[in-house]
Formats: sequence, structure tokens, C-alpha cells
Amino acid sequence: MLPPEWIRIFRIKAQSLKRGDSWYLEYDENIEPDNLDMGWKQYIRNTGARFKCSMCRREWPSNKVKVLFHMRLKNGQGTVKGLLSSIKSTLIISLSIFMPAFCSNYTISCSQPTQPALLEALSPVFDLNDIRPVRNMSTCTNVTIFFTLYGILGVDEKAQLLTAYIWLQCLWINEFVSWDPVQCGTDMMALPSSQFWIPDIVINEFMEENKAPPVPYLYLYSNGQVNLAIPVRVVSSCNLNIYTFPFDIQNCIYTFNSYLHYASDIKIYLGRSAELITQISQSVMATMGEWELLEITANKVNHDGENQNLYYDELEFQIRLKRRATMYVVNLLLPSCFLITVDLFSFLLPPQSVDRSAFKMTLILGYTVFLLIMNDLLPVTGNTIPLINVFFSLCLALMVASLLETILITNLLCGSADFSPVPHWMRVLVLQFLGVIVCMPRMNKKPRVSEIDLKTRTAVAAIETYVGLQEPKGQSAEDLAVYELKKLGKDLQAIRLKVDQELKDSQSSEEWMQVGFIIDRLLFGLYILFISVSFITIIIIWVNSYNK
Repeated sequence: MLPPEWIRIFRIKAQSLKRGDSWYLEYDENIEPDNLDMGWKQYIRNTGARFKCSMCRREWPSNKVKVLFHMRLKNGQGTVKGLLSSIKSTLIISLSIFMPAFCSNYTISCSQPTQPALLEALSPVFDLNDIRPVRNMSTCTNVTIFFTLYGILGVDEKAQLLTAYIWLQCLWINEFVSWDPVQCGTDMMALPSSQFWIPDIVINEFMEENKAPPVPYLYLYSNGQVNLAIPVRVVSSCNLNIYTFPFDIQNCIYTFNSYLHYASDIKIYLGRSAELITQISQSVMATMGEWELLEITANKVNHDGENQNLYYDELEFQIRLKRRATMYVVNLLLPSCFLITVDLFSFLLPPQSVDRSAFKMTLILGYTVFLLIMNDLLPVTGNTIPLINVFFSLCLALMVASLLETILITNLLCGSADFSPVPHWMRVLVLQFLGVIVCMPRMNKKPRVSEIDLKTRTAVAAIETYVGLQEPKGQSAEDLAVYELKKLGKDLQAIRLKVDQELKDSQSSEEWMQVGFIIDRLLFGLYILFISVSFITIIIIWVNSYNK
């Protein structure tokens, strides 16, 4: 049988003649030099050649060979018979012994260009599906892989898991298989994957079994290349950093390597650029939920310093995901900001005429119920506390502090008359220092109680002296006047004592009320400062997150 390559080249050369004749090349062992039938012509040449195995693709030089052709053209039908033989018979014998051992007798030859014929020719190869498809055990099988990220099914922050759906493709060369596409009628064929050796490529971060539907077929090409394309539902571990939730960006890693074979047996290579993988994944992604794919990068894991080939060859993919924060902003941040703003403006209610504490208690109750309802939207993890949880805690703490401050102010306004005078240190710290900071007007200076007491005592003493100098003599009109003056002096003394006590209590009460108003305005300013800083921080984090 002539080599398929000869037949292919012969057809090309025959078509290039463009004479309308039809030529056919066949192998005939019975033709002999100078022994021609009627109408036949002879072409004979002694030359050198190289033999090439159609299975393992190895080549070696031959001894001198004789190429003999008999040709005939009759009625537009041309026939060429060929024979390839050695000048020395020992070469033919040695080749007949050496070729079976070298190529293992698995040269694919199709009886006709149909799929059943090709399948029948491949049947001896199916018996080798339990071994790595290499002629020499020292030969390394190069596996080329790439994938398309079809969907992000979910992220479990508590369990630190990423669930995704990918289309994985693996390509490698089966050295036991090759055929002539012209002779067999096709250059590729879909065959059951169970009939071939499959590399044990796994993802290191796998945490659950693959629950994607199995694909029982693969593509086999005429040059021995095997293309395996399968869907994979990947539940992988991922170190999630949720400190900036809900504006977080996560980096998850897929590490592909052989589970059993060292790098001396299997090496893994990237079959498609990371940019193209990202572009295709973004275009076909059907399920993302709250996550958006930013990019996919790939790099080979460096094993410098390892023992020669005594390591597992690894290919690492990094998947960058960004959370869509709109839902959390609308459902968590905005309602919280609205409630804290209402609590802020409640400071404008006059505490002396409105029950501000009841209003604030209602707000705290509503905010607590809101946090309980929205608790399922917040991530749960023991690694770090999300910044949004700190924000909610501070909002609740400020509401509670506002309620406590309102209770204090109400107590000062209602019971300040019963308090002792304001201590000197508090008068200096609050009334003089903090009052200036919060722009509270200072109290008008009132006369001291000692000055009023001195003036009252002087007036009463003068009346008593006058009354004491006038001693009554009988029941005359003057005696009655003196008696009335004495009685009036006692009444004035009682009035003086009452006024003295009222002045002392009024001054102390006003100072305590002033302390309460200053504290109320100070907390109002802290509220404004906190809300402003929080809003600015949230806006900056959000903008930076969406600009990355």
C-alpha cells in the first residue's frame, strides 16, 4: 500500500495538469522492471529516502531504494502503478521486524472514507485508554486548558465559598492516534470519552463534587489532538474580605493541577489569553445576581528550587468580582440615614414644652425593628467586622445617647430648683468654655444675694431703730402707730427672708438649665459632624469602588 501522503500529492499534481484526464494511483507488488504490458510506459529511479511513522511521527534515513512506476493513458483514464523496494533484501527484512516494535502496529488505515470505517480502525486504540498516550514514558503530556465563566451562582460569606458555573476545555495529544483526513473522509470525530485516557486535572479549591450534567463525548482530530469540553459547577473556597461591604471587591483563585502526575508526566499550559477569557465570559455570562465580573488573570505557579520535575505543575486563575451595592444602599443605608436625620432634627423641639424623650424612644424602637428585619442582608463572618455594621452601631449609640441627653435636660428643667448650686469646675468648663464653643449666650450678671441681703437688713434695722426709740405712752394714736410700725417691721423681715431664698434658688436653677442647654447644643453639633463624615465616607468608598 502506498503512503497516504503519496496519494494526496499525486492527486494535487494530476489536477494541476488541467488536461481533463482522470488519473488513479495504486500499489502493485507484481510489477517488475522492464516487464511492460502493451500500452504501458515505465519510470524507474534509484534514490535515497526517509521513513516516517504515521503514528509516532518519528523519522529515520533509509538505505538506497528503487522507485518503480508503470503508467498508461487510455480513453482519458490514466492509471499509475507504483512499487517501492530496496536494492538489498536485508533492508526489507530488517524493516519488517523493526516497524512493528517501533509503532506497536496501531497505524490507522481506513478501508473507505466513512465514519464506520474510521471507528473500526480506531478500535485497537480504545484498548489503551488506561495508560497515558505516549510512546516513550519519559515524554511529557502537555495539557492545554482554558475556561469560560458562564455564571456566578452565589457567594457564602459565612462559609467563605464561591459557587460558579464554568465551561472547561482541555486539549492534549494522543500519540497512539493519527489518520489521513482524505483517506478517512474527515479530520475530526466525536467519540465516547470513556474510550480514551483523560488527564486527572482538578481545581485545588474544590469543596464539593461537580454536580453539572456529564458530557459523554469528546472530539478526536486526525493529528491525534483530543478536545474535551465539559461543564463544571465549581464550589470553591475563597478568602472573602468584607470590610468594605457592600462596596467590596473579591479575588477568588482557581488553581488547576494534576492530582497524581508530577510535572515530568503532565504539564499544564494556558490555551487562551486571559483578556480573551474575560471578554468572552462577560459577553456570555447569564447569571450574576449581585456580583459583576471585573477581570480574569492567569499565571503559572513558579516552582524554582523544587526537585527536578518532582512537583505538580499548576496554572492559577484569579477571578475579580465586584458586588453590586445599589440594593444595599437603597435597603440599608438610606433608611438608616433617614432615621438618624429625623433624630437629628428632633433637637429643634423645645424640651421645656414638648415631650422630646417619647419621640426619641419611638425612633429607637423603629430603628431596632429595622435592623432586625434587614439582618439577613448583612454578611456574617468571624474574620472581620464590616464597616457598615460599625456604622449601624454608631447610629444606634448616638440615638441612645440622644435619649439619655434628653432625659438629663428634662430633669434639669423640671427639678433644677432642688439641686445644689453648680460646682465651680462645672461652671468654668461648661458655662464659660463649652458655652463659647457652641455659641450659647452667657447669662446676664445679676446682683449677688449678699448685696441684696445687706440692703434689706439696713432698711429693716433703720425701721427697728426708729420704732425702738419711740416708746408708747398710753393708748394714744402714737402708740397705735408704733405698734403698727413694729408689726410692719416683722412682716418686712419675713419678706426679706423669703426674697433671699427665692433669689438663691432662681440663680442655681438658671445655671443648671444653662448647663443643660449647652450640653444639648453640643450633642447636636456632634450629630451633625458624625452624619457629615459618614455620608462623605460612604460616597468616597462608593465612587472609588465603581471606578476600579
